[in-house]
Amino acid sequence: MTTRLPRTFTTGTFPTEFDSEVVPSSLGPIAAILRVANEVEQDSQRVAYLCRFYAFERAHYDDPSSSGRGVRQFKTALLQRLEKDEEPSRLARRERSDAREMQRFYQNYYDKYVKALEADHQDRASLAKAYQTAGILFDVLTSVTRQDGAEVDSEMQAMNTDVTKKKKDIKHYNILPLDAAGASQAIMKLEEVRAAHDAIANVRGLPKRKEAPSDILEWLQVMFGFQKDNVANQREHLILLLANVHVSLDPEPSPLYKLDQRATEIVMKRMFKNYRTWCKFLGRSDKLELPEIQLEVQQRMILYMALYLLIWGEAANVRFMPECLCYIFHHMASELSGMLSGRVSYVTGENIKPAYGSEDEAFLKKVVTPIYNVIFKKESNRNESGGKPHSSWRNYDDLNEYFWSKTCFRLGWPMRKDDEFFVGAAEEAHSRSSKTNFVEARSFWHLFRTFDRMWTFFILWLQAMIIIAWNGSGSLGALFEGSVFKKVLSVFITAAVLRFFQALLDIIFSFKALHSLGYVGSIRLVLKVLVSAFWIVILSTSYVHSWEHPTGLTRTIKNLLGHNGGPSVYLVAVILYLVPNAIAAIFFLLPCVRRVAEESDAIPVRILLWWSQPPCYIGRGMHEEPLHLFSYTFFWIVLITCKLLFSYYVEIKPLVEPTKFILDFTNVRFAWHEFFPHARGNIGVLIALWTPVILVYFMDIQIWYSIMSTIWGGVVGAFMRLGEIRTLSMLRSRFRALPTTFNWNLIPLESSVKRKYQILRKFKAHNKLEEARFAHLWNAVIESLREEDFLDDKEKELMLLPYSADPYPSNNIIQWPPFLLASMAPMAIEMAKEYAEVQGENVEDARLWNKIKENEYMRCAVEECYEFLKNILLRVVTGDTEKRLIHDLLKELEDRKAEGKLLENFRMNDLPLLAGHFVRFLEFLDKPDPSDTARDKVVLLLQDMLEVFMHDMMKFESSHGLNMKPTDNQSVMGGKGKIQFFAGKDSILYPLPEDHAWSEQIKRVLLLLTETESAMDVPKNLDARRRITFFTNSLFMKMPPAPRVRKMIPFSVLTPFYEEEVLYSKNVIEEPNEDGVSILFYLQNVYPDEWNKFLERVNCSTEEEVEEAALRDWTSYRGQTLSRTVRGMMYYRTALELQAFLDLAPDEDVYTGFKEVSKRRKEEKGQDSFWAKLDAIVDMKFTFVATCQKFGQQKHSKDLKEASKAQDIQKLMTKYPSLRVAYVLEEEPSKGKPQKSYYSVLSKAVDGRDEEIYKIRLPGPVNIGEGKPENQNHAIIFTRGLGLQTIDMNQENYLEEAFKVRNLLEEFKSRHGARFPTILGVREHIFTGSVSSLAWFMSNQETSFVTIGQRVLATPLKVRFHYGHPDVFDRIFHITRGGVSKASKGINLSEDIFAGFNSTLRRGLVTHHEYIQVGKGRDVGLNQISIFEAKVANGNGEQTLSRDVYRLGHRFDFFRMLSFYITTVGYYFSTMIVILTVYVFLYGRLYLALSGLERSFVRAAQQNTDSALQSALASQSLIQLGLLMALPMVMEIGLERGFRMALSDLIVMQLQLASVFFTFTLGSKVHYYGRTIFHGGAKYRATGRGFVVRHEKFPDNYRLYSRSHFVKGFELMILLIIYDVYGSQTRNAVSYVLITFSMWFLVGTWLFSPFLFNPSGFEWQKIVEDWNDWNKWISSKGRIGVPANKSWESWWEEEQDHLQNTGFRGRVFEVILALRFVLYQYGIVYQLNIMRGNKSLSMYGLSWVVICVVLFTLKAVSLGRKKFKANFQLVFRMLKGVIFVAVLSVIAVLFRFAHLTVGDLFASILAFVPTGWGLLQIFQACRPVIVTYGMWDSVQALARTYEYVMGLLLFAPVAILAWFPFVSEFQTRLLFNQAFSRGLQISRILAGKRKKVADD
Repeated sequence: MTTRLPRTFTTGTFPTEFDSEVVPSSLGPIAAILRVANEVEQDSQRVAYLCRFYAFERAHYDDPSSSGRGVRQFKTALLQRLEKDEEPSRLARRERSDAREMQRFYQNYYDKYVKALEADHQDRASLAKAYQTAGILFDVLTSVTRQDGAEVDSEMQAMNTDVTKKKKDIKHYNILPLDAAGASQAIMKLEEVRAAHDAIANVRGLPKRKEAPSDILEWLQVMFGFQKDNVANQREHLILLLANVHVSLDPEPSPLYKLDQRATEIVMKRMFKNYRTWCKFLGRSDKLELPEIQLEVQQRMILYMALYLLIWGEAANVRFMPECLCYIFHHMASELSGMLSGRVSYVTGENIKPAYGSEDEAFLKKVVTPIYNVIFKKESNRNESGGKPHSSWRNYDDLNEYFWSKTCFRLGWPMRKDDEFFVGAAEEAHSRSSKTNFVEARSFWHLFRTFDRMWTFFILWLQAMIIIAWNGSGSLGALFEGSVFKKVLSVFITAAVLRFFQALLDIIFSFKALHSLGYVGSIRLVLKVLVSAFWIVILSTSYVHSWEHPTGLTRTIKNLLGHNGGPSVYLVAVILYLVPNAIAAIFFLLPCVRRVAEESDAIPVRILLWWSQPPCYIGRGMHEEPLHLFSYTFFWIVLITCKLLFSYYVEIKPLVEPTKFILDFTNVRFAWHEFFPHARGNIGVLIALWTPVILVYFMDIQIWYSIMSTIWGGVVGAFMRLGEIRTLSMLRSRFRALPTTFNWNLIPLESSVKRKYQILRKFKAHNKLEEARFAHLWNAVIESLREEDFLDDKEKELMLLPYSADPYPSNNIIQWPPFLLASMAPMAIEMAKEYAEVQGENVEDARLWNKIKENEYMRCAVEECYEFLKNILLRVVTGDTEKRLIHDLLKELEDRKAEGKLLENFRMNDLPLLAGHFVRFLEFLDKPDPSDTARDKVVLLLQDMLEVFMHDMMKFESSHGLNMKPTDNQSVMGGKGKIQFFAGKDSILYPLPEDHAWSEQIKRVLLLLTETESAMDVPKNLDARRRITFFTNSLFMKMPPAPRVRKMIPFSVLTPFYEEEVLYSKNVIEEPNEDGVSILFYLQNVYPDEWNKFLERVNCSTEEEVEEAALRDWTSYRGQTLSRTVRGMMYYRTALELQAFLDLAPDEDVYTGFKEVSKRRKEEKGQDSFWAKLDAIVDMKFTFVATCQKFGQQKHSKDLKEASKAQDIQKLMTKYPSLRVAYVLEEEPSKGKPQKSYYSVLSKAVDGRDEEIYKIRLPGPVNIGEGKPENQNHAIIFTRGLGLQTIDMNQENYLEEAFKVRNLLEEFKSRHGARFPTILGVREHIFTGSVSSLAWFMSNQETSFVTIGQRVLATPLKVRFHYGHPDVFDRIFHITRGGVSKASKGINLSEDIFAGFNSTLRRGLVTHHEYIQVGKGRDVGLNQISIFEAKVANGNGEQTLSRDVYRLGHRFDFFRMLSFYITTVGYYFSTMIVILTVYVFLYGRLYLALSGLERSFVRAAQQNTDSALQSALASQSLIQLGLLMALPMVMEIGLERGFRMALSDLIVMQLQLASVFFTFTLGSKVHYYGRTIFHGGAKYRATGRGFVVRHEKFPDNYRLYSRSHFVKGFELMILLIIYDVYGSQTRNAVSYVLITFSMWFLVGTWLFSPFLFNPSGFEWQKIVEDWNDWNKWISSKGRIGVPANKSWESWWEEEQDHLQNTGFRGRVFEVILALRFVLYQYGIVYQLNIMRGNKSLSMYGLSWVVICVVLFTLKAVSLGRKKFKANFQLVFRMLKGVIFVAVLSVIAVLFRFAHLTVGDLFASILAFVPTGWGLLQIFQACRPVIVTYGMWDSVQALARTYEYVMGLLLFAPVAILAWFPFVSEFQTRLLFNQAFSRGLQISRILAGKRKKVADD
C-alpha cells in the first residue's frame, strides 16, 4: 500500500522552500523526525519521504487548527515538499510497499549502526544518536504498517524493545554522564567524582517511597515536587562542587575515592553562611539540624545542600531575592528534618509532610509562581516599563527586604495569600505601605541625605574659613585669637541645623516606607527630629550666653541663663553634643570594637547602635583592618589639607575685602526698574560674586582627588613592577630570567618547596625539564599570535623554542628563541674572520672570545651552532673510517681551543666558506630527497666541508695518529690510491629517519646561520609587542602560586547575548556604504599588516581567493562579535589542557612536545587513555555558558538574519564542543498546554546540531526588569565551579593571559586585610583604540580607569566595585546572596555596579589584580560614545536614588564614604557643578550688566575680585577641557610605556582635538544625569558596537544632541554676547579673556563637535543631502506609528516623555527653571534707545504686549494656513501680505517717531527670543492645561519655528566650510589613520566612477 497525501489542508500563498531546521516551537518534537529524514535521504529517498509524512501527521495531530505561531506556514511548506517528493521517492522504492521498505531499512540500520556501535563500546555520542534514530524509524514503521492494517512483526518489536531499554541508559548530559552507560567514561572514573557520586547515592535510612530513589536528589524530587531536569542539573552541580573541593583538600584525602567529611563541611559552610546570618539576625535558630550518629552526618549535610540548590535552581526571578529563598529553605528544611526524625505535626497530629505536596512541578506551581506573580503581574505592571515613579511600586529589593523583619514569619507556611506581601500596595488601605525600608524618590536632596557627613564637613569648614578670613589679620593663625575662636565655635550650631534638616529629609523620604519600618523605626525618625531641634535651641541659647555685650533678645536670653562664672555653658553643650561623634571616632579607630558591638546583644549597645543607624540586615561589619584604615585615612588627610588650604588662600580670602566694600557701598544707580532700590548690603551682587566660588569650593575636591589618585596610583603601580618590560629591548635584556620566572609562577611546585618571591632569578640551564615546560607555554603563545595574524610565518619561526635538547647531549647549551639570536652567528663568523685578518700572527683566542661573550646571545648562538654541527655530523656520518676521522678532527679543534691556541692553529679567513657549505648541507637535511642525485650532492657537500677544514683552515698535522693534512699530490677528494670519504654505501645516513626533535633543530640552526638581519623589531605588529611585553612583565609581578590543574579552583564563564552580531556575513562585510566603504575595506586599511599576514596564513594572494568562512572569521575577530568573545574565552580550555598535560605527562612526552603527542589522540581510543583523563580533568575545572536568550526563537525564525544568527551560534558550538548555550524557550499554547510556556534550556553541540540537555520550566517570562541581569540569572543555574567570570560579548581573551587564571583564582584563598575577596577585579585592554581618533580617546580614558583608577579604588581606598568588567565572582557567595547583578527596572539600569554594592554591603571584598588582563571593545563613533555616556549617566542618576548607595554612604566610615562619593555619583554631580558654575557666573554677570550695578561699583572692586573668580573658573575649566582625565592617562601610559611616550601621546591627542571631545561629552553626562534625577526616563540604550565608517545625517545628529548640547550651547552663546555688549566697557580685556575663554570654547564645542567628528561631515554632496533630509524631516507630520526619525513632530513628542511621567514637583521645577529666560527681556528692554531712560514698570509691560502681538500674528498666519491655503490660496496670500506690510509700517513709524534704531532691533531679538523659548518650556510643562484650552497646535508651531532656526544656525557654518575641499580632507585625517585616509579617497574616486558609469 502506498501512503497518500491528505487533501484537507488549507492551501494558500506560502513560501515554497522548506527548511527542516526551522520548526515552530509548539511543534518542537517533530524536529528530530525531520533530522532523521535528512540523514537517511541518501540511503533511501522513500524512507525519508515516509519520515516527513509521519512528521506532518504528528504536526497535524498536535495542532489541528494550526493556531500556533508559524504552524500554518510550516505545515504548508512541509506539504509542498511532500508533494514534490512523493512520485520520485515512490519510483526509487525497492520493495513493493512502504511497509516492506521501512521494515527492510529498519533491519539494515539496526544491524549496521546499533549493533556495530554496541560492539565498539567507545563512541557514546554516536550510539545515543543511533538509538534515537532507530526509535524514530520504528515509530514511522509502526505508523506505515498500521495504515496497511497490519502489525509490526515480533522480530522488529524485539529490536525496538532492546533499543528502548538501552536508550534509557544513555541520557543527554552536560559534563557528567550520570546514566548507567556513563560509568565507563573517563570523567566518571576520576576518584573524586566517584567519591562525590557515591556520597549522593547514599539513600540509606531515608523514608521509603513506592520506588526506591537512585540518590538523594531524586528522593527530594519525589518528596517536594521538583522538576526532573532541575534535579538532573543540580545533581551534576552538587557532584562537581563536592568532587572539586574534595580533591583540592590539603592534606590530600585518603582514600581519594571516599568523600572526605572536610569537603562536605566546607561546601555547606559557604552555602549556608548567609542563611545562618539571616536566622541570627531575626532571632531564629537555623534548621540545619544534624543527627547524633556520626555516620549519618554527611548524608544529612548533603540533603540540606541538595535541597537548597534545588530551591535555587527552580526559583527563576525569585533568585534576585536571597532572603526570600532563605525563608523558603527555612521551612522546607524544617519539613525535611521533621520527616527524617519522624516528628509529628502539632497542627495535624500526623507525621510531618511537605506542605505543598509532592506532585509534579508542585514546587514551581505552588511556591515559586505565586511569588513570581507578585513581581510580574502586580509590581511590574505598576511600573509600566519604568514610566512610573519608583515610589509607586515594589521592586526586587522591596520584596526581598520584606524578609528582613520578623514579621515575615506572619506569611506562614503554607504561605497565606492574603498577607500584605501578596496583596500589594494598590489593594491595601494605606498606599504608604508599598515600599520596604526605603523609598527611591526623585530628588537631588538624596545626595545630601546620603552623604550628609561630607556636606556637613565642608559646610562647617567653609563657615570657619569665612570667619577667619573676615576677622583679624586673615591668616590661619587668627584662629587661635580668642574672639575669632569664639566665632568659629558657632559652626556647631550650623552642624545642629544641618542635622535637623537631615532628620527632616529622613521623614519626608521615608514616608511611604513607614509601615515597613514599624512603630520603633517611626519613633526613631521622630525622635531624631526632636533631638536635633533640641540641640539647635540649646546650642544657640548657650552660644548667646557667651556674648559679652548682647542686645535685644540676646540680652534677655543671657539674663535668663544668669551671669555666674565658671566654664562656658556653650563649651559644655558642645562637649555633650560631640559625645556621639567621640563614640563614632572610637569605633572608627578600633574596628574590632565596632565589630564586637554590632554582634553584641547587650541592651545599651543595641540602643546605641539603633540610635546611630537603624537596624539593617546588610551593611554590618564592613570595617577594614587598621593598616588599610590608616592607608586611606592618610590619603584623605593629605588630600583634604591641600584642598582646604587652596580654597582658603585662593578662593575665600581674596573675596573678603571686595565683599566688605560691596556691603558698605551705597551709591548705586540702577539701569532698570529696581523693586528694592533702597535695600542695604547689595545682596544680589554678593550672590553673583560668591555663588560661583562656593560651587567650585564644593566641586574642586574632584580635582584634588584626580591629582592625588594619579600620584598614588603611579607609585603603587611602580612598586607592583608595572612597566618594567615595556619595549622589545627590555624584553631582550630580561629574557634570560624569563624561563625560570615562567616556571616559578605558572608551573605548580611541590608542597615542600617554599615559594619566596625574588626580583630576578638566574636561568638554570641544566634543568632540561624546566626548559621544555617553558618552551611549551611560550610556543603556544607564539602560535596563538600567528593564528590571530599578529605574526607572519617568518616571525613565528624566529620566536619559537625547541621543546627538548635531544640533539645536544651536553646540558650546557642554552637555546633561546631565534629572534634573540638572529644574525648573531653570521656576525660572529665575520668577526672571527676580520679579527684574524687584522691581528695577523698576533692573534689571541681570549680577546676574540671575550668580544663574543660581551653579547650573551651571540655566545649562545656560537655554542649552539658548533654543538649542532658536531652532533649532526656524527648522526649523518655512519662509516667507521669517516666517523673516526670526524671525531679526531673535532677533538683536535677542542684541544686547541682549550689551550687557547685556536686562532694560532686555524685560519679563520675561510670560516665563512665552511659555514656556507654547512648551510647547504642543512638545507638538504631540512627537505630530504631520497633520490640518488640528492645523496650524491650531500656526499659532495661533506667532502667540500672536509676539504675546506683540513686543507684551507688547518695549519698543523694532527697529533691523534692520523696524518690529516694532505700532501701536494694527494687529495682528500680521492687521489690515486686513496679512499674517497663519504662515498661508500654505508658511509652516511641520508635521508635521516623521521624525528620531530631533530627536524625542529635543523630548521632552527638553519635559521640562525642564514638570518643576517637583526630581529630587533620582531614582532613588528604593535599589538603583538604589547601582549608579549605585558605578559612577560606580569610574570615578574607578585601572584599566588599555581596549583595543579586537578587541584585548582573550578570556574565558569558566563556571557550574556541578545541580538548582537555573532559572525559577520559576507554581505555585511562586503556591502559598501554610501561612501563606497565596506567593513572589509575599512579593516584592510586599519589593519593592513594583519590582513597581509592573514593572506599568508591561508595561502592566498588576493581577497578573491580566500574562502568565505575564513574571510568571515577574520573580519568578525576584529569586531565586537560573539565569535570573538567565544574564541577568547575558549583559550581558557586550551591553556588548561596544556597545563594539565604538563602536570600529567611523563618527561619523555614533555620533551616530545604537546602538539606531537596530541596527534596520538586519534590513535588512542578508549576512556582509559591518557587523553581521555586529561579532557575529563579540564571538563571538571572549566565551563563556558553563553546565554543567548533568543536562540530558541532565532532557530525557528523565518527572518533570514535571525535564522543566520542561530546557524552561526550552532557553528560556534560545533567548533568548540565544550561551549554551552543557554536560552529561553517560548512554547506557544497547544494541545494540553492552554497557556504559553517558558523554559530555561541548556544545549550543546552533538553531531553538528544543538541538543537540549536540561529544560527547566519557568513561572513566566524572564524579562521583567532590566534585560541583561535577568538573562544572566536564568542561565546562572547552568554554571559550575567556585568561581564565575562575567564576560560581556564585547570582550575577548588571550591565550597567554589564560595561562594565569589558576594563579588568579588562588586569590580567593588569600585574606586581603580583614576578609577574603568575593570579587576579583581584573584589568582590561581596550582593543578598539586603533579604529579612529575618537576610539583612541575613549581607549585611553577607559584604560586609565581600568588600571590606575581601579588600582587606587582597591588600594588604598577599598571602594572598588564591579563595573561590568571581566571580574571573577566567588560563585557560592553570590548565588546565595542575589546573584551577580540586580535587575529592578530603572533603578538598576547600571546593573553590574550593584553587584559590587551588594557584595560590599554583605561583608564581601572587591580586589583588583593587574598581572592578568582581558580585552574589551568600546564604542568608536561620536554618536555611539554619546549614547554610551547617556546610558552611564542615566545609571548614575538612578544610583543616586538607590538604597544601596544610601546604605553605603551611611555605613562606610567617613573617609571611605568620601572615596565612595568621589568615585561614583559624586563624579557626575561634580561634573554638573562644573556646568552649573558657568551658568551661575554668566547669569550673575548678566544681572550685574543689565541692572547697571557693574557700572556703579564692580569696577572699583574688580582688582580684588577677579583673582578669586579666575581661580574658581580655571578650576572648573580643568574638568571642562578634560585635563583631569588626562592626568591618570599620562601617569598610566608613562608607567607602562614610558613618560616620553606619554607626553607624545598627550600632544597628539590635543592636536587631534581631544579637549573638544572631552568637553563635548560633559554635555551628555550632565544632561542625562540631571534629567534622570528630576524626571526619570532612564533606559538601556543600545550603541550598536559596530564599525563607524558611515556619515551620520544632520537630522540624526540634531535629534541626538538638540536638548543635551545645542539648546544649552545657544543659551550660553547668547549670555556671552549680552555680557560682552552690555558689560562694563572699562573692564580688563585680559581678565575678560581669561574668564570667558573656556566658556566660548564650551559653546563652540557643544554646537559643532557632532559635525567635526562626523565622517564626511564637510563633504559638499553630503551637505546637500543632509539639507534635503533636514527639510523633509522637520516638515513631516507626526501621526500614530510614524517613528521619530521620520517626523519632527513625533520626535518632539518623544522628547517630552519625561514630562509626562514626572510628578507635580517635576513640572513646577521645569517652570521655575524656564523663568530664567524672562531676565533677558527684563534687562534688555530698559537698555533700548527707544525707552530713552524710562525705568517705569509699564515699559516692561509694554514689551509683553509686543510679544502677545507677535504670538497673535503667528497664530493668525497658522489659522489662515489651515482654513484658506487649500481652497482660498489667494485670500491666504493677501492675508500674509497685509500682515507683512503692517509689520513694516509699524517698524517704520517707530524708526521715525520713537527713535528706534537698528541696534534696538538686534537687541530686541536677544531679548524676545529667550523669552519665547522660556514660554515654550512653560507650555510644555503645563501641557494638560494648554491642551484643555486648545492651544497645543500653536505651541507646536512655535516650537517648530525655533527648531528650524536653530538647525539653520548650526547648518550654515558647516555648509560654508564644506565649500573648501581641504576641510573635508583634514577632517578625514583627523578622524582616521593615514592609511585609511588615503584608501578612503581612492574609494571615493572609484565610487564616483562607478556612479558615472551607471548613469551613462
